[in-house]
Amino acid sequence: MRYEVVESDTATALGSGDVPVLSTPRLIAWMEAATVTCAASFIGAGQTTVGTAVRIEHRGPTPVGATVEIAAEPQAAAVGHRLTFTVRATDSSGKVVASGEIDRAIVDRDRFLAAASPAKPDR
Repeated sequence: MRYEVVESDTATALGSGDVPVLSTPRLIAWMEAATVTCAASFIGAGQTTVGTAVRIEHRGPTPVGATVEIAAEPQAAAVGHRLTFTVRATDSSGKVVASGEIDRAIVDRDRFLAAASPAKPDR
């Protein structure tokens, strides 16, 4: 996945800092999106994945106008309902600007959404 950093991606715009460079929250969102795409081959009908843990080191700034390529690779086949991905963000000069791991859990979509619904009072 490749992204161009725009003003709305900056730490200033997202409130995670006061510098006009790619924010860590946006970078993590892009990395998570890559893991969602990668996880598709591990899930069956009626299933989805949800993020459960993020371990990212954001190593350097990326200015507005630069491009970032995101890569996600599964570390192994699913262990039970858990997947761990190695993720990496590389800027247009080839410099790795972030790397780490993201965990996702395979869940039944309907059961997960039912658990997220507000409880209905007994009548």
